[in-house]
Formats: sequence, C-alpha cells, structure tokens
Amino acid sequence: MEFAASSRLRTNPQIPYFSSVSTKRCQSPTNLPCWYNNRQHQQFSSVSVQFSVLPPSRNCSSTKVINMSEDHSRELELSNLTALSPLDGRYWGKVKELALYMSEYGLIFYRVLVEIKWLLKLSEIPEVTEVPSFSEEAKSFLQGLIDEFSMNDALEVKNIEKVTNHDVKAVEYFLKQKCQSRPEIAEVLEFFHFACTSEDINNLAHALMLKEAVSTVILPSMDKLIKAICNLAKGNAHIPMLSRTHGQTASPTTLGKEMAIFAFRLSRQRQNVSEVEMMGKFAGAVGNYNAHLVAYPEINWPQIAEDFVQSLGLEFNPYVTQIEPHDYMAELFNAIVQFNDILIDFDRDIWGYISLGYFKQITKAGEIGSSTMPHKVNPIDFENSEGNLGKANEDLAFLSRKLLISRWQRDLTDSTVLRNMGGGLGHSLLAYKSALQGIGKLQVNEARLSEDLDQSWEVLAEPIQTVMRRYGVPEPYEKLKELTRGRAVTRESIQAFIQGLEIPEEAKTRLLYLTPHSYVGAAIELARTVDSAIEWTRKLAIL
Repeated sequence: MEFAASSRLRTNPQIPYFSSVSTKRCQSPTNLPCWYNNRQHQQFSSVSVQFSVLPPSRNCSSTKVINMSEDHSRELELSNLTALSPLDGRYWGKVKELALYMSEYGLIFYRVLVEIKWLLKLSEIPEVTEVPSFSEEAKSFLQGLIDEFSMNDALEVKNIEKVTNHDVKAVEYFLKQKCQSRPEIAEVLEFFHFACTSEDINNLAHALMLKEAVSTVILPSMDKLIKAICNLAKGNAHIPMLSRTHGQTASPTTLGKEMAIFAFRLSRQRQNVSEVEMMGKFAGAVGNYNAHLVAYPEINWPQIAEDFVQSLGLEFNPYVTQIEPHDYMAELFNAIVQFNDILIDFDRDIWGYISLGYFKQITKAGEIGSSTMPHKVNPIDFENSEGNLGKANEDLAFLSRKLLISRWQRDLTDSTVLRNMGGGLGHSLLAYKSALQGIGKLQVNEARLSEDLDQSWEVLAEPIQTVMRRYGVPEPYEKLKELTRGRAVTRESIQAFIQGLEIPEEAKTRLLYLTPHSYVGAAIELARTVDSAIEWTRKLAIL
C-alpha cells in the first residue's frame, strides 16, 4: 500500500491515498492467485507479509487452503487486503483524510516543522549571537523544507531512523543533511534541536496533529451530521408521532421534535470539543530549562518558550516534567466520547423507528440486505455507526485514562500509546459518515405513524385528568385510571367520558376536539426553531 502526500496539501487540499499493489496470476500447484509488487517503490519498513500456497489435502476436496509457510511463499506489500486495521483497509476511502495529520507521515512532518521553527526562533533572540538573523533567502529555504515536505522526505527520515534507532534524532539528522549545502544555515547546524529533549519536539507535534485533525476533519464532519439532523427535525416538525416511555405508549410528540433533541445535544457537545485548548511545553529535559540556563543564563527562557509555543497556535503549559502531561488530550478525547455516546443514542432510536416502520429506507439497485432473505433492507448504516462509535470510545477512553499517568518525571509508556490516537478519531469519523449516509436514505412513513396514533386513544387520559383537576373534579386521576388501564380505549369511549364531565362547556369542547394526532403540545414550534436554539447556545459559549 503506497501513501502519497505532500505538505503542499495544506494549501492545495488534495487527499493522500493508499493504492493497492499490482496483481498478477502466478502458476501454483492449485492455480491460486498470488500477488507481488511489480512497481518500483519505497517501503515504510523492512517488515513484509508472506502468504504461501500449499496443495489442498484430500479432506478439503476443492477447498483452496492458504497457510503461512516458508515454502512457495510470495511477498506482499501493505494493501487494503493485508492491513491489520480495517481503517487502513476496508474503510480507507472513508477515513483517508485523517492520514495527512494522524499518520506516521503526519508526525514526521510536524516534527520537521517544530525543529525548523525553533531554529528560526533562535535566530531572533539577540543574546544568541551564534545564530544571527537569517537572510530572506535562508528563511525562504527553511520554510520551503516545510511547505514542500513530501513522502520521499518522510521515507528518508525513516531510513535514517533505521541507523539511529531514534525517530526524533533522525529528523534532526535529516534537516542537517538538507541544509549542508546552504552556507548560511550550515554554520549553525548544531542549533537544530538546541537544548531540546525529544518530548519538546514530540509534544508540540502531537498537539499540532490533533489541532489540525480536529479543526479540519472532525469538527466539519460533526457539523455536517448536526445539520442533517436539524434538517430532519425541521422537515418533519409537524408530523405527529406516538411517544414511548418504558417501551409503552405515552403522550404524543412530533417526529421533528425528537430529531431536534439530538441536534441540540450534539451541537452543545460539539462546542465542548471545539473549546478544548491544545497545549504545549518547551522546557527541556525535566521542565526546568536546566541546559538553557547554563548555556545562556541571561535569557528569560520561560518567556521565550511561551512565545514559541504560542506562535504555533498552541496554549503554553508552564508546569511540566519532561512531558506535557496530556491533560488537554484527556479533555478532548472525553468530549469526543460524550458526543459519540449521544450519537449512539440517536443511532439506536432511528434503528427502533425503522423497526416500527416509522421510517422506510430508500433502496439502491444491486444492494443486498441478507444473503438468504431477499426481502431484507437492513439499517446497516446506523448499525455500522453504532459499532464504530463503540470501538472509538473504547480507544479514546483508554487514551484519556492512560495518558494522565507517567512515572516521576517521565516514563515511555505514553510514546507507543500516542501513536494510536488516529484509531479513535478514525472510527469516530467512520461512524459520523455512516450515520450521515443512513440519514440520507430515510423516508418517513406517515401512514404507519398515523396508524399507531389512531390505535392509542388512551394517551388522552393525561390531558383529560389535568383539565378535571383545574375545575375541581374529585379523584380525576383515579377515574381515568379506571377508564383506561388494561382496557381497550376508543375514540367513542373517550368522548363519552368527556361528555359526562361536570366542567365548563368551553373546556369540554376543547377536550372533544382533541385527538392523539393533535395532542402534541409545543413540539412543532420546538422543532421548527431548533436552529435558533443551537445558535443561541453557541453565542453563549463565546461569551
């Protein structure tokens, strides 16, 4: 699987992609296909996957058996068939936009960015006379290393890492090699990574990865989903629907108002996600600027670090160990988990409404719902969404718990864990797109909704006993309980009961005109004004 990307995509947003390797049928004892790469390309690592073809045993009849073996083996490159994670295989086309930020490529790119920006920052500090101000030509060259950073550059860093066995040091050596031909920069090569621990570079790279992934991919996907649910709410604001509490019939609502609830809830939580401040540190090996102050004791390094971190668009954390303690990451992941939990609630409700027949699903020619039952049109989009949200939440919840804990001034357990941030975000993104796709297939079945309401006249017991209370009729609740509980209730029986009430004629007439279809309270208006309610909460958040 090949991954093509360039930092230029940040201004020219083409999406990187994985492409499957070429295939060719080879001769084998069982005439099974085997795959090999017939293109010249570079690999991320020397790790390969091998499949071999063995002759079928007599007990397998015509079954083709594929086993792992050294004999008759063929090397396979990483592809959507060999990827361990379905995000990088089956679902790649739906989540690939995250790879620009959350992949190994993205991590290397942001490390390069931080190292270059730090060298440029040093050139602006008057006391650091050893790094004079760069000429415009030198600045342009250094910026070009960021803007033109390519997949080949990232692979070059990985090749250096094979020697150094240290990923951040490989970035430093890569930059030194790139700048050797520029005399002005070559004179200050040793100021790449000056006074830095690896985590000074890494924590800023991770923060920038998350900042860009959330603002560029996750939040826009949340917004599309919220907008689709808002449209569902407004478009069906007037359609009455039987409520169910504890699974039993309850006072009617409208379909639109129930959708508006989810739009409002998701919007509030989306706002919480957007308000998490990505933080960074740049305080050296244990957070005290030890080496900085020995080299240049006259410089206010905490202020320099704060200015530098903020220049990258991040919030500065002044109290750190070797690592930025990741508290903001836990806040971010927990906020996304809560958004996802609300969406699970939505997915399950829609699933239930489809089961009740309240929604039909628009079919697509050629699609199959069941391998054995031809009539099936399953709610697979909402089921896929729910399943991926569960997987995302487990990943993100683990990250939010684990990343808060590091022994003393630092242990390495966070390093390998941080490489898995893309998984939780990827499954979240996949879930949002699945839910959005499912919403696009929904078609309201008004006849089925009306049918349930026509058979549920008992729901009018609530307004009748409430009016009875107003006009002092004794034991109103008990009388309606006797009329409705465990009995078949019809329009005729309800209206006969109303006719016998000793209440003002105006109140009696209002009750007689009431039906399960019209007894929806303020639901219509609540659904129609959901956009205003969401906008109001966002303005409050800004204040």
